[in-house]
Amino acid sequence: MKVSKLILALLLGLLSSFSVASESIDRATRLVEHFMQDSGAPGLAVTVAYNNHIVWSEGFGYADIEQKVAVNPALTKFRVGSIAKPFTAFALAKLLEAEKIELDAEVQNYVPTFPQKNYPITVRQLAGHLSGIRHYLDNEMYQRKKYSSVKEGLVIFQDSPLTHIPNAQWTYTSYGFNLLSAAIEQAADTNYLEFMATEVFLPLGMQQTVADHLDEIIPHRSRYYFRRDNKLINEPEVDNSYKWASGGFLSTSEDLARFGLAHLNPQHLKKTTIDLLWTPQKTTAGTSTKYGLGWRIFTGDEDQLWVGHGGGSIGGTTQFWLFPEHGLVIAAISNQTDLNYGTLIPELQKIFREQATKP
Repeated sequence: MKVSKLILALLLGLLSSFSVASESIDRATRLVEHFMQDSGAPGLAVTVAYNNHIVWSEGFGYADIEQKVAVNPALTKFRVGSIAKPFTAFALAKLLEAEKIELDAEVQNYVPTFPQKNYPITVRQLAGHLSGIRHYLDNEMYQRKKYSSVKEGLVIFQDSPLTHIPNAQWTYTSYGFNLLSAAIEQAADTNYLEFMATEVFLPLGMQQTVADHLDEIIPHRSRYYFRRDNKLINEPEVDNSYKWASGGFLSTSEDLARFGLAHLNPQHLKKTTIDLLWTPQKTTAGTSTKYGLGWRIFTGDEDQLWVGHGGGSIGGTTQFWLFPEHGLVIAAISNQTDLNYGTLIPELQKIFREQATKP
């Protein structure tokens, strides 16, 4: 009799916990549905992970509007843009732990064919956007040329002068990460994409994260859209083979959540290594860049630490954030260029943070 009462009490407790979780999910679902209505986004996948588990994952709208293919957060592969930079930082971290690369070594130690500039450029400066390597010019993001290797893609910017003396200021540069990936290739003694697959994606269970090969048949790849005059239009096809490391991957919101959780439960990287990635760099003048090595770091409302990245690409906009103090990860991906997420991520964070802090 006593055992039966104990079991009943446990079941009631589980039901009570479930009802609280359901309330949070209902609130989050309504919030995203309103966002979809207000923004007119074609498709959106949202995944929330907490305490080493995915606790909510849902698709909204369409991965392909014309064929009415619904978004599936476990399978729909979106262009995640600059989320490739934290991916690349993970690869860099693996090489650091293996003592195969040095952060303060000049990049020519690993990529001797890259032209010398007026000032030396280090691996650390590339990973922290302090190198002075330029960003995109004009319509470079819309190019369709296929590049057969990482080093071949360097030709786009390798002869351009530095925009500033390294470390003098913080200047965001995707091309800096392209050069970083060439250094990673040399240090790892293997192809960059192969290294990412074997050392990052497969160990973390990111089975749906792949390079965005324009000419390949990739199951569950979303279509790409942008909005003009309040009307959705198809984006032109582009080839991202020149920038795998800075913005050339397809992924799902659930894979991004797994990637985030790997940093909150450091089984794949040492905690000291993760701390290194998440330590804001400083300019020569001592000003914080609010950017570590491949990661943005800032403090939000109520002094909460935000660690993550945004991703903008042709036909994709991503928000990916970790809240280490609460063990929380939020990933949202859409198949629309320049989608404004507004307050969606802070509001989702508040809903699930309230859940995380309840006894």
